[in-house]
Amino acid sequence: MRGKLLSLQLLVAVVAIALWHLLTAVPILGEPILPTFFFATPENVVRRIIRWFSDGSIFIHLWITLIESVLAFVIGSVAGILIGFWFGRQPALAAVFDPYVKMVNALPRIVLAPIFALWLGLGIASKVALGVTLVFFVVFFNVYQGVKEVSPQILASARMLGMNERQLLKHVYLPSALSWVFSSLHTSVGFALVGAVVGEYLGSAAGLGYRISQAEGVFDVTGVFSGMLVLAMFVLIIDVAVTLIERRLLAWKA
Repeated sequence: MRGKLLSLQLLVAVVAIALWHLLTAVPILGEPILPTFFFATPENVVRRIIRWFSDGSIFIHLWITLIESVLAFVIGSVAGILIGFWFGRQPALAAVFDPYVKMVNALPRIVLAPIFALWLGLGIASKVALGVTLVFFVVFFNVYQGVKEVSPQILASARMLGMNERQLLKHVYLPSALSWVFSSLHTSVGFALVGAVVGEYLGSAAGLGYRISQAEGVFDVTGVFSGMLVLAMFVLIIDVAVTLIERRLLAWKA
């Protein structure tokens, strides 16, 4: 079953690349449907990525973006899990702060990016801060909902068996919320990377966002598409790591 699923996923990628090649590289009525000035061809993109990895110029940018993304992911996830559990266990506190949490979450992150750059400079800190604001709320709302979704019958039975608050957290609340936690973590991987790349795009001297910004500034469409493809592969690799951890921790679940 897993092999069949992998084959279908690869088939989707092959069809997408073939369609991309057909539209950008194969002349139809004298010229391609999509002009290469605005849409890079798959062949040129692959060549550019191979050149980046061959001469090693991409590694420093990958490393910086990886550090920023991992820090944003870890800090935002830990904060979201802890505060989500806290609010889930304290309904009165959650009711008081609910409008303020929603108000802060509604702020456009693109507006916060220049503010973080002004406060924290153009280094890693401002990119991490932007990523944290994206990751935190995704994890927080999922964990908060997961704690609220605990079955009242299971909770009542556990209390009848004499479980204290610590045991309830370990054996009832945490298992109940784990599915919600990992669901949010899969989404947060992309958001952490988005925060890092957007911060780099708006102002930095290195990183994948910086490379994309530089390519865009000189109308290098192939460089822009190559950077986006590297970002996509980057997210897939991190998501696979999260999936492996999820399978290990949720092995008890059918």
